[in-house]
Amino acid sequence: MTTLSPENSLSAMLSASFILVKRKPPIDKTEWDSFFDENGHLAKSRDFICVNILERGLHPFVRTEAWKFLTGYYSWQSSQDERLTVNSMRRKNYNALCQMYEKIQPLLENLHRNFIETQNNIAYDLQRLYDKDPLGNVLIDKKRLEKTLLLSYVCNNQAEYQRGFHEMVMLFQIMVEHDHEIFWLFQFFLQKTEHSCVINIGVGKNLDMLNNLITFLDPVFAEHLKGKGAGAVQALFPWFCLCFQRAFKSFDDVWRLWEVLLTGKPCRNFQVLVAYSMLQMVREQALLESMSGDAILLACNKLIDLDADELTSAACMVYAELMQKDVPQPLKNFFL
Repeated sequence: MTTLSPENSLSAMLSASFILVKRKPPIDKTEWDSFFDENGHLAKSRDFICVNILERGLHPFVRTEAWKFLTGYYSWQSSQDERLTVNSMRRKNYNALCQMYEKIQPLLENLHRNFIETQNNIAYDLQRLYDKDPLGNVLIDKKRLEKTLLLSYVCNNQAEYQRGFHEMVMLFQIMVEHDHEIFWLFQFFLQKTEHSCVINIGVGKNLDMLNNLITFLDPVFAEHLKGKGAGAVQALFPWFCLCFQRAFKSFDDVWRLWEVLLTGKPCRNFQVLVAYSMLQMVREQALLESMSGDAILLACNKLIDLDADELTSAACMVYAELMQKDVPQPLKNFFL
C-alpha cells in the first residue's frame, strides 16, 4: 500500500479550495477571451484553466468553445488561425465519412444483421425520446440525431451503439450548431473519458473500482452490500452508461459535471468518486432499514434533481479523504 499523492501542488490544493470557498461566478466570455493573446494562443496554462473550470464552471456562452479544448477537438497549443484550419479539416473529414456511409449503407442493410438491429434500436430510442422544452418548443432534430448515431456506430469500432447514447448525443446537438461538431465532440468525449460510459469497455471497470472504494473507505456499508444488499452496486451501471445524465435537474447540471470529467481534475476516473458520493446519500437509510439490494437500487434510482456543484464538491471531499490515507495500489493506479 502506498500513499495517494496528487499530480502536482496545484491539484493538491484544488479539492480543499473548492470545498471550503464559496464558488465564484462561472467563467464568462470576457474572462475566457482574456486567456488568449493577440494571436489566439492561450496565455494561461492548461492546469490553470482546468482547475478554474472544476471550481467555477463555464458560462453557457463559453461552453461550446471551451469544450473543443477540453475534448481535444482543438489543441491547447493552437493559434486562432490553426483552429480555423482544424475546424475546416474536421468538417471535410465528417463530410467524407458521410459520403462513405451513404455508399455502404445498402450493403450494411443487406448483409449485416447487427447493423439492422442497431438501426432499429436507434429508431426505437428516438421515437421514445422526449424532445421538447417545458414550453413545448422542439429542442432537437431527430433525423440529424439518427444520422449522428448511425455514423458513430459505423465509424467507432470501440464504442458500439448502446441504449442511452441517444440521450447523450442530444445534449451535444443542443450545445453546438453544426453536424460535424456534434459528431466529433461526441467521439472525443468518449475518448477523453476513457470510454468510461461504454458497457463493454469502461462500465464494468468503474463498478469494480466503486466496490473497491466502498470496501476501503466504508467497510461497514461494504459488509452490508456483500450480504443483504448484494447486487446493488453492480445494478448501478446506468449511472455510468449515461454519465449520470438522469440524476440532474437541468441540462446545465449535466454539462457542468461532464466538463469536470473532461478536465481530468482533481484526478482520473472522477466519475467513480461521483458514484460513491451518490451512494452515500442512501447509505444511512440502507443500514437503518437493513435494505435489500433491490431496495437500495430503488432508493438510488430516486436520486434525481441533484445539483452538479454540490455533487462535485462531495466527490472532491472523497478525493481529499483518499489523499490522507494509505491507498491500495489498484485504487491509486485507477485514480492517478
